[in-house]
Amino acid sequence: MIFAVGTDVCDIRRIAATLERRGERFAERVLGPNEIAVFHARRARSTARGIAYLATRFSAKESFSKAIGLGMHMPMTWRACEILNHASGQPYVRLHGALAAWCAERRLVAHVSVSDESDVATSFVVVETLAKDAP
Repeated sequence: MIFAVGTDVCDIRRIAATLERRGERFAERVLGPNEIAVFHARRARSTARGIAYLATRFSAKESFSKAIGLGMHMPMTWRACEILNHASGQPYVRLHGALAAWCAERRLVAHVSVSDESDVATSFVVVETLAKDAP
């Protein structure tokens, strides 16, 4: 059963400006440990690809926080929610710590889609409640 949805649109130029102003601290504040490794690899190949990656992750976390109804309030934190990719390229949500426990208690699971185009990154998250008899 669908619990809620969240969506976000992010200006990639704004993310680039913030990264320029605040440096790596900004990326390290927003990205989890697995995401930061991908960010560095993509940025090493192409600055624009790295910034687009950061923007899509920023957007997806905003979408997720809206869908679960917490915004950026505990237990929702930037680094507790990672948006990773399966080998096929499909993005998925991996939660950590108190946020993972909070969602597990409520039997919530999230599905995410991200996209970017030159100056804009977008994301859409659907959060569903698993049936009581689901694993």
